[in-house]
Amino acid sequence: MSKQASLDLSSKSTASVECLGRSFPSDEARREHYLKLLAEKLKDPEFRKIEGFPIGEDEDILALSDPPYYTACPNPWIGDFIKHYGRPYDPKEKYHREPFAADVSEGKKHPLYLAHAYHTKVPHRAIMRYILQYTEPGDIVFDGFCGTGMTGVAAQLCGNNAEVQELGYRVSKDGEIIDQAGKVISRIGKRHAIQNDLSPVATFISRNYNNGISYDSFFSAANSLLEKTNEQCSWMYSTYVGGKKTDVEYFVWSEVFSCSECGSDIVFSDAALDLESGKVAATIKCPSCGSSQSKEKMALQMETYFDSVLNKTAQRPKRDLFLVVSKVGGKIKTSPPSES
Repeated sequence: MSKQASLDLSSKSTASVECLGRSFPSDEARREHYLKLLAEKLKDPEFRKIEGFPIGEDEDILALSDPPYYTACPNPWIGDFIKHYGRPYDPKEKYHREPFAADVSEGKKHPLYLAHAYHTKVPHRAIMRYILQYTEPGDIVFDGFCGTGMTGVAAQLCGNNAEVQELGYRVSKDGEIIDQAGKVISRIGKRHAIQNDLSPVATFISRNYNNGISYDSFFSAANSLLEKTNEQCSWMYSTYVGGKKTDVEYFVWSEVFSCSECGSDIVFSDAALDLESGKVAATIKCPSCGSSQSKEKMALQMETYFDSVLNKTAQRPKRDLFLVVSKVGGKIKTSPPSES
């Protein structure tokens, strides 16, 4: 796209906010204050010597960060969070929990799980059971290998009655969480999570999973982005069927090979695919010289093009548009490509 559309979900609220015990006239003021502090911290050579410090320019780290809640580098405010939300250790305070001894089985179809794939992802409801067992509302939970931040999601949702009840527990009027045996195991209330990972993409995903945004702002920004994208790109996804303009569901492209005998182009789908049966022929007859050959003996045709992103020429497999699949009157229609 010549002009890229962006999804801006940053808070524009002018309402005052409190962060780590300090008041700011707006969330923008909070962000600006801490970004200046982080910029100064990035100039400290000792700070940059911390193991795992990202390889990147200061401006890029600052652009990704939303301090003090999230930084795309070691977070200098972790100690402040612990001091603000935690409690000093008191040896007189009794703490006792029975070991959590139960099978935990959670599916992977929850919308929160499906929102972003990750190779070590754990359903948040599975984590909630452990947090509820061992902590109290307001406690700090630390996850040093946070992945996509499901521990943070779980910690927050420990304050959500509906989510806790989905675990099979009951929540009393005074906030006690009671298991199926009638035993009080915890209390309703969110916990505070500190999450860390060496992977920058993990902490970035984690931050966005746990960052509170306005639903109204999200839908407004998303709809604006969709409208801009539609204005610029919709022409690529439309065709004419029976003289009427309609949206394309998808296109099917075919690889192009070279005949091993005469060197002519062979569009694979035209020469080898039977649309009615869906079967692919074992041998392919060249439409130019009539020779029969297997796909393995033919060379894949390549084409040279200019890559505007890499700013140099590159090669890619040559492909020919084979089918256009569109929806007409609520029914899927498959047709060969036309001039439109």
